[in-house]
Amino acid sequence: MRKALYSHYNEWQGVRYQYGGLSRQGIDCSGFVHLTFKSKLGVNLPRTTWMQAKIGQEIRKNDLRAGDLVFFRTGKASNHVGIYLEKNKFLHASQKKGVTISRLDHVYWKSNYWKSIRI
Repeated sequence: MRKALYSHYNEWQGVRYQYGGLSRQGIDCSGFVHLTFKSKLGVNLPRTTWMQAKIGQEIRKNDLRAGDLVFFRTGKASNHVGIYLEKNKFLHASQKKGVTISRLDHVYWKSNYWKSIRI
């Protein structure tokens, strides 16, 4: 799983964030999760963060494994999703950095953490 996720990251690293985007010209967080699971794992997930947050089984943050989804509340009506890798790192499409790897213990992500889901 980790190997497939890092491989996908290498293909998409730096692709810019675009709300509603679903291509290398621009992609949003839920679109990136949707495409990653479809192309690398053969799993068809819903397209939106809200729908992705409703599937699978909720797990504790301490039980995260590669491929689990991590969700964040980033505003009153907005959420963010990424894919857990290992050692407190997750893969996602960031508004500022595009497709990147971030740390769950970074002050921003730690303070906005919502929940984790295992598909």
